[in-house]
Amino acid sequence: MLREIALLALKLGFTAFGGPAAHIAMLHDEVVERRQWLTDQQFLDLLGATNLIPGPNSTEMVIHVSYLRGGWPGLLVGGLCFIVPAMLSVLALAWAYVQFGTTPAAGWVLYGVKPVIIAVVAQALWLLGRKAVTDKLSGVVALGVLGLYFAGLNELLLLALGGLVVMVVKNRQHLRGNGAAALLPLSGLSLPALVMNTAVSFNLTTLFLTFLKIGSVLYGSGYVLLAFLHGDFVERLGWLTDQQLIDAIAIGQLTPGPVFTTATFVGYVLGGVPAALLATLGIFLPAFVFVALSTRLIPWMRRSVWASALLDGVNAASMGLMTAVTWQLLRAAVFDSWTGLLLLAAALLLFRFKLNTTWLIAGGALVGWLVQM
Repeated sequence: MLREIALLALKLGFTAFGGPAAHIAMLHDEVVERRQWLTDQQFLDLLGATNLIPGPNSTEMVIHVSYLRGGWPGLLVGGLCFIVPAMLSVLALAWAYVQFGTTPAAGWVLYGVKPVIIAVVAQALWLLGRKAVTDKLSGVVALGVLGLYFAGLNELLLLALGGLVVMVVKNRQHLRGNGAAALLPLSGLSLPALVMNTAVSFNLTTLFLTFLKIGSVLYGSGYVLLAFLHGDFVERLGWLTDQQLIDAIAIGQLTPGPVFTTATFVGYVLGGVPAALLATLGIFLPAFVFVALSTRLIPWMRRSVWASALLDGVNAASMGLMTAVTWQLLRAAVFDSWTGLLLLAAALLLFRFKLNTTWLIAGGALVGWLVQM
């Protein structure tokens, strides 16, 4: 039993390119169509439950399926076998980046990849936004978060506010009489926003706790991770530049498996292998904990109008954050006619012809190298 779980998770870990939506589609094909471990309804129930907890959705789906197939040992084996191949790939590329990233050749390759990454993020924003922003209320929340982010508000506070606003508005009829008390358990959502906003010297403890925080509160696609990385490592801690963040995103896109292994790259660039391993542990550990806890809470979460509305608000707020960070990264990646043309070409191939992102990134790297010649 554990062997078949490990083989499936390793297969996905080595071949699952294209982001969370593609990962989930591949998982469905493997466990519903090919192996018949689950029915379509069971798979959809797991997907719905996964959307109600923070963390990387595709990784949590693999962990959920592994738990149902192999119990607690399966939960650990499946999750680790899905994450480790991507982590090792990112580690290898991070080493190459640190060794050669400042050389002219590597610089021009990244020069070509960065505009393509902006197009990939924009496509994810468009596809996810159509599911997250479905009415006027969610649209107002997304736009409000966009504006407040540029006004300097902390991204965790914005996610909490977005979730609370939608939850209260959608359930206002339940608030009469005892509404204030119903909100008390959620009041702690804004507490992480009190984290200090001043630059500090690099240390492993802060690195681990920062990624642990991100893994514990991040809702939505792995692309929402960009907003958190920018807020924490570029603005609050001052450990990365915008250019380094774009490079981290590019490396994460070049590898299969979960997008959250971008944390591995960030850790290695900042502090070598120990920091890379701690960063990876910090960002993925909450996923295992939340899946383990939600196996008992899934029935309640599926029925709760409060949890459903809160999730709607958090997802809408996530779209606002993604839009803001995409704009900031765009300004750093597109600065001449070549990068502008690359962005337009990548966007056309993604939106019109649905070209695989791996081929697009490889093409961007090739164009960057040719421009250098």
